[in-house]
Amino acid sequence: MSAPARPSPGTARPYEFPAVHRHALANGLRLVVAPMPRLPLVTVLALVDAGAATEATGREGIATLTARTLAEGAGALDGATLTARFESLGTAFDGSADWDSSLARLTVTRSRLEAAFALFAAVLTQPTFPEADVARRRDERLAELAQQLAEPRGLADERFSGFLHARECRYARDLAGTAHSVAGLDAVAVRAFHAAHYGPRTTTVVVVGDITPEAAQRLAEQAFGGWTGGRAPAPMPAPRAAREGRRLVVVEKAEAPQSELRVGHIGVPRAHPDYLPIVVMNGILGGLFSSRINLNLRERHAFTYGASSGYDWRRGAGPFVVSTAVKSEVTDRAVVEILREIDAMRTAAPTASEVSLATEYLAGVFPIRYETTAAVAGALAGATMFGLPAEWFSTYRARIRAVTPDDVLAAARAHLDPARALVLAVGDAAVIEGPLAALGIAPVERHASEDDPAEAP
Repeated sequence: MSAPARPSPGTARPYEFPAVHRHALANGLRLVVAPMPRLPLVTVLALVDAGAATEATGREGIATLTARTLAEGAGALDGATLTARFESLGTAFDGSADWDSSLARLTVTRSRLEAAFALFAAVLTQPTFPEADVARRRDERLAELAQQLAEPRGLADERFSGFLHARECRYARDLAGTAHSVAGLDAVAVRAFHAAHYGPRTTTVVVVGDITPEAAQRLAEQAFGGWTGGRAPAPMPAPRAAREGRRLVVVEKAEAPQSELRVGHIGVPRAHPDYLPIVVMNGILGGLFSSRINLNLRERHAFTYGASSGYDWRRGAGPFVVSTAVKSEVTDRAVVEILREIDAMRTAAPTASEVSLATEYLAGVFPIRYETTAAVAGALAGATMFGLPAEWFSTYRARIRAVTPDDVLAAARAHLDPARALVLAVGDAAVIEGPLAALGIAPVERHASEDDPAEAP
């Protein structure tokens, strides 16, 4: 019996991204407001130009630790009191950091916005960073890191970055720091990082929801108008690969029944003009469930439960990587198939059907991604961080649908390069090393799981 025909995609429903209003306070703080009056909710998000890429060597993890300890005390309020105040307002403060920024956010009902906004601003501008709480958060990160490196998937992700990038590149080390760097952090270091990087000139406040631009401006002036300090960080040098050419690395995980595979190389910055063709190209290659790599490794060969590819979008050139876990005895064959699919992507243009499937999916899910105030606030924060044009969201669906097969082929040829791929396998070296060496794609470099290339002397 033949398989039933795949249903055709329906017509995407109309959608308009909320109108965006921008304003700057006299002290330099930028305000972005997007009214969404459908529900009586408001998301407030602060984007601070204080991401991991700004960290000094040896201080990796300070951006994450600072963001996570912001709400452990502010002014005369200790952490427990702050938590209780936020809870009494029906919300919670969330602090985090990524490669390019530190973020703080909350979502609250419109009726409690004024009180929540003032408390939110106090946490950002007057944090106390108690020594005991910073130490507790630091120890939590160390435990998190130990768990991450004990698990093959986490180990593969962390070591891939370490072997891919030159040692002096910040991207060679984990976003939230290494065991060595995090162990050296304390309240003094956190306070110094906050004083240097947090301030009105490095901060954008995004307000999305049931609020007018005028009301948001009044709240921002009241809460942040007197804030001073903070300086823009120096740009991070362009990421550089640890070595030229293709590499094949095996990280030992004795008696592992399967191998965690990572195949990729340094990609492109988020603001690259080829972004949309690259997104469509990656969707066809490994970004969608129906992608070539997933259908090959999962459906055709039954090597894995799933395989995917993706670009890690950052201000600097983040990695492009194919990720999967396969049975140990087929590790070499899976590598061959992954490299074959990357080569095929660069050899000929995809079919019109493949491109249409990817572009209609991307255009179709766009409204779903931005249904909530928190999602729209996050999108506007990203647009600010990467310097995207004002009309980016309102024109996205038309522009993604305009990507052609030739655009995809050009993007693949320009931005995929298997000749400089790092192939990394975390698995049972006794089983996988010989077959991988027999492929002849590169000499096998074998490492113990404890070998951290970013920390090597």
